[in-house]
Amino acid sequence: MSAEPLNVVLCWHMHQPEYRSPLDGRFLAPWTYLHAIKDYTDMAAHLEQAPEGVKAVVNFPPVLLEQLADYADRIRAHLGNGGELGDPLLSALANPELPGERTERRALLERCLHAQQTHMIDRFPAYARLAAMTRSALETEYGQDYLTDRHLADLLVWYHLAWMGETLRRGDERIRCLIDKEQEYTQEDRRELLVVMGDVIGGLLSRYGELARAGRAELSTSPYTHPILPLLLDFNAAREPRPELPLPTAAGYPGGEERARWQLERARAAFEAHFGTSPAGCWPSEGGVSAPTLTLIGEQGFTWTASGQAVLYNSLNEEADDNAVYRPYRHGDAGPVCFFRDDELSDLIGFVYKDWHADDAVGDFIARLEAIAGNAEPGQVVAVILDGENPWEHYPHNGYHFVPALYRALVQHDGLHLTTFTECAENDALPVAILPGIVAGSWVYGNLDTWIGDPDKNRAWELLCEAKTAYDRKLPNITDPSRRAELERQLGVCEGSDWFWWFGDYNPADVVAEFDQLYRLQLEALYRMLDEPVPDHLSRPISHGHGHPELGGTMRRGHE
Repeated sequence: MSAEPLNVVLCWHMHQPEYRSPLDGRFLAPWTYLHAIKDYTDMAAHLEQAPEGVKAVVNFPPVLLEQLADYADRIRAHLGNGGELGDPLLSALANPELPGERTERRALLERCLHAQQTHMIDRFPAYARLAAMTRSALETEYGQDYLTDRHLADLLVWYHLAWMGETLRRGDERIRCLIDKEQEYTQEDRRELLVVMGDVIGGLLSRYGELARAGRAELSTSPYTHPILPLLLDFNAAREPRPELPLPTAAGYPGGEERARWQLERARAAFEAHFGTSPAGCWPSEGGVSAPTLTLIGEQGFTWTASGQAVLYNSLNEEADDNAVYRPYRHGDAGPVCFFRDDELSDLIGFVYKDWHADDAVGDFIARLEAIAGNAEPGQVVAVILDGENPWEHYPHNGYHFVPALYRALVQHDGLHLTTFTECAENDALPVAILPGIVAGSWVYGNLDTWIGDPDKNRAWELLCEAKTAYDRKLPNITDPSRRAELERQLGVCEGSDWFWWFGDYNPADVVAEFDQLYRLQLEALYRMLDEPVPDHLSRPISHGHGHPELGGTMRRGHE
């Protein structure tokens, strides 16, 4: 047992893929701004209001930062001079005239039901009544015709109030007044709601920047559009933990090393543009690592990185002991310090504690850390890394009670030291073990199966390889720097991990259909930007979901 306090790092990963149309820049799904007004603002507020000594790592992929900045600009322009909001849901809320076309109206009605039933709909009786009426009307082809503009206006307002962060519902008088009103929302009410959202989204990045300057948050980043770097580099990386895994027919992603390097270089530049500082750490997309991936991360100047516990155990084989996951490592003699998440602790927050009383959950979490501390060696680090946005809708009041209670308990415990990855990596007193080899994998089960191996996922990779071949053929003849930059970015969007995450019949049908369409749209746009004919097969779906995964499939556990 070590006499020193046990180092604990909480790392919240924020992420949304590129939802903007490559054709006109319009947002095709609202999840970026909805999570901004709910989760990104609440998580910032919890850190701002926490006791002295509380700190956390917050990770932002640049593709998310750019969309947040875009939303802030669009809302500001709309409120100032009536500029286009570029988001169907946001536009319906803000514009005086509600849509009258039946297909568009039905899409809005369906979208306004996409909220967690217990904690986001049933919690508010007025919204629950509207949602029940809407569901009943949508059961028949013409049922929606009985729903008036007043119904749709109230539903739009309540949908956004349900997606509002708990700190705003409690701390913003404008939001409290709208909640208390319950119904008959006017155009002025809807505009007031948009003003609040503009304030929130427009101030988010500066809030996190200030938290970083105050030492309450370390901000890190991921590859630019959140690709799985080991797979860009080599499809065979997926067979390191799963030797029999079926792979795409293509031998590999053409020019993958160059693209992986571009993803990391662009990430650093974009992060610096938004925050004015250079990130020390890189959370590789989904904790996806391999030996070549770690080399590239180190070459780009990142001093730390992280992955999942099962990746470490696969790499150590039979040599792992109970404390192995709590040691910082370096692969070989150089490169970034690598931390590995405690899967059990991370998954408790992500999947289990949502059903517990906050005090009981925090007590259990602290007791588990005390047990680890009882057997810890000096300088060990417990890394708790998980999704920072999706768990909270499954918690009462969006985690308003749990997260602050967790921060208080950690900082007040004499045997625990809340810290950051950079502080650990720069502490010469903390021993760093050498990891002679590493088996490629991610934080999901320690393998890469979530993104490759399934027939639909493999087909998606084959379509990307086909598009990359066309890109490689045409790019040398394109000399205009701005056009080349647009093509590079569009290819980067197609390389994002989220498309491959959702392919597979074990995922929900509606979400698979949405992401399938988005992916094919991005590939089609790349062909058009190259002045290449769009292959006919891109008009046909890649995947059809039929499953009902835990929590809708937005998150997965680190171990089965």
